[in-house]
Amino acid sequence: MRYMLGLLLAATLFAASEEAAIKKVLTDQVEAWNRGDINDFVRGYENSPSITFVGKAVSRGYDGVLARYRKNYPDKLHMGTLRFEEIEVKMLGKEHALILGKFVLDRTEAGGGPASGRYSLVARKARDGWKIIHDHTSN
Repeated sequence: MRYMLGLLLAATLFAASEEAAIKKVLTDQVEAWNRGDINDFVRGYENSPSITFVGKAVSRGYDGVLARYRKNYPDKLHMGTLRFEEIEVKMLGKEHALILGKFVLDRTEAGGGPASGRYSLVARKARDGWKIIHDHTSN
């Protein structure tokens, strides 16, 4: 019985630690966005030709995701101020996680006006930390 409780405690502590690391990636992305730094924002994604972003269209690969962001948010005016809300992290094993949440983008009318929507992300733990490998965002 004590062995089982120890395993349960270890699993709970592992999940909490990984959840905090994943949320740090999202916090770093918000900070980069709000500085107007698209390149740093996209560093939260795995630098791989196999990652995907699904929105109104599908973007594939790191370069495709970066190009999508640069096209849709060409400057700080169009980027506005970002925040993530209602973040839920569900571990899918030791190296994968599902993240659900809501984004809120505050922009002036000249920048495209306010926007918000939902996202689901799949992240993978790499040597250099957690990275997003799939992003499905809708507004």
